[in-house]
Amino acid sequence: MAKQRIVVGLSGGVDSAVTAHLLKQQGHEVVGIFMKNWEDDDDSEYCSSNIDFVDAAAVADVLGIEIEHVNFAADYKDRVFAEFLREYQAGRTPNPDILCNAEIKFKAFLDHAMRLGAEKIATGHYARVRHNPATGRHELLKGLDASKDQSYFLHRLNQAQLANTLFPVGELHKTEVRRIADAIALPNAKKKDSTGICFIGERPFREFLNRYIAKEPGPIKDSKGRTVGQHVGLSFYTLGQRQGLGIGGLKAKGAQRGGGDHAPWFVARKDMDSNTLWVVQGHDHPWLLSDSLSAQEASWIAGTPPTAAPLAAKTRYRQSDAPCQLQPTAAKTFALAFAAPQWAVTPGQSAVVYDGEVCLGGGLITLPQPHPQATALLPTP
Repeated sequence: MAKQRIVVGLSGGVDSAVTAHLLKQQGHEVVGIFMKNWEDDDDSEYCSSNIDFVDAAAVADVLGIEIEHVNFAADYKDRVFAEFLREYQAGRTPNPDILCNAEIKFKAFLDHAMRLGAEKIATGHYARVRHNPATGRHELLKGLDASKDQSYFLHRLNQAQLANTLFPVGELHKTEVRRIADAIALPNAKKKDSTGICFIGERPFREFLNRYIAKEPGPIKDSKGRTVGQHVGLSFYTLGQRQGLGIGGLKAKGAQRGGGDHAPWFVARKDMDSNTLWVVQGHDHPWLLSDSLSAQEASWIAGTPPTAAPLAAKTRYRQSDAPCQLQPTAAKTFALAFAAPQWAVTPGQSAVVYDGEVCLGGGLITLPQPHPQATALLPTP
């Protein structure tokens, strides 16, 4: 690759630090940018942006590159956080990291980098970009380290964004990234990987939502229609959730997998109209299984939907690819029919479609279709 001016998003973590190092080693002119995306309670114990900037600046100093601190908090609040709250208030479970990538890291940040004269941007994501000469298009590939692959979070990127983006650590395993960081004495070589999103950090999630979404308590009912407890508000629960339900040991004969009298409870349905949370006992209860789903707001990396074909999909991050059949249904919508039932398919999450190692794109899950065993047992909406 010809030597270029590349702007790297330095987060303070080891992945973006090694990204900058690798590009500088290749002879590129590297400039670092630290993105500040959240300002509310910025000085609290939970949001580490100040510490992260100190770490990013220390990395830039060791690498001998410039770093700029850029505040995208207003963009983040308008484009990501507002949508995040709307989805939770509607009873769905959004993934703000996906929206942040599409709206901030590869839009606001990319635009800013181009104004600085960048020819490309780079981030520390575990993914890869490949140009396919046969189609003339750019493809998004899974990272080589399957345990760290982040293509799921990047599925909304388009051709223009991919054409201007590099993911150097996507070609490496995490152990190699750590080894490189240690070898060149990066100050954050042993820094723990961040979990969650900045504005929530390590804080209790329900406590955070309490500040923005009003509680509307209502009944918790089991599959027989019995009231077994009270929820604090439907927005505070997600399908498949097991912890924090506050339900005692109501007996259920024949519950599946770990069933019997003490089978664990799982959230299976949320009925917004009646403000009812439906729960079931047993991990493999039919209410938790879906054979197919519908999705909207489809975003395809190639710019057009893939043809109906046997593919694979993830309905949540850290899930194995599930064989499925894709059927585009209308503009910006599609359906997936799975070869095997999928567990706790959740409205608001993303269904991301793959053809082998190539991420094709995806959309927001609107309607999981229940397993046939469950159809006759479903609660009345």
